[in-house]
Amino acid sequence: MKIRILGSGTSTGVPEIGCKCPVCTSVDPRDNRLRTSSLVHTDDTTILIDCGPDFREQMLRISSFEKIDGVLITHEHYDHVGGLDDLRPFCRFGEIPIFLNSYTAAHLRVRMPYCFTEHRYPGAPQISLQEVEPGKAFYINHTEILPFLVMHGKLPILGYRIGGRIAYITDMLTMPDESYKQLHNLDILIMNALRPQSHATHQNISEALIAAKRIDARETYFVHMSHQAGLHAETEKTLPPHVHLAFDGLTIEL
Repeated sequence: MKIRILGSGTSTGVPEIGCKCPVCTSVDPRDNRLRTSSLVHTDDTTILIDCGPDFREQMLRISSFEKIDGVLITHEHYDHVGGLDDLRPFCRFGEIPIFLNSYTAAHLRVRMPYCFTEHRYPGAPQISLQEVEPGKAFYINHTEILPFLVMHGKLPILGYRIGGRIAYITDMLTMPDESYKQLHNLDILIMNALRPQSHATHQNISEALIAAKRIDARETYFVHMSHQAGLHAETEKTLPPHVHLAFDGLTIEL
């Protein structure tokens, strides 16, 4: 299995428009963060996790044009779904199933009605919504996907365990005990860590470290970071062994 970090930034991206802080003006490419998304490859499956407004740029950056077997959507906020229309070129390989909870599906049907009518607008992406529920596993080809419940403030969203070995969590503030139980014995955990300061709907770095220790994956990578998370080179030094800051373009192989 292999996972590629397409984007590791929060909803505004880094640099944030108009900001002149040391992170936003950094020349270290690891401090340039597009909106959070990842691409997972298993033996027979390619899976996109979230499809935000930077999706087109992300795929051009990595020069990737291949069949996408499924898209896992965590929730309906724009920084996680704003690039769905840019799946159009990838639909040349066939219709792409979008896996998501019923709340997110309802919002996308309103936001992008031209994609889901009986008679689609010419040129609309050929995508279908497949509603899934926490705790009920499904398969994309031969790869098992287990959705689990995550709380984004008061909003229930989804995390995903993929192939039994990788778990992906973004925009989490808290998570119920049942979800923690579903994350034993992970090789790789990818999880949000917004900034040092507290936030109403996202984990800060200290909270993310506590959650990472409880989950106890072999390696943990933080994503969905704002410019307030600090310079990559400096913040990375403060993390314990086996916990890392992810960055755009990072490839993790198992």
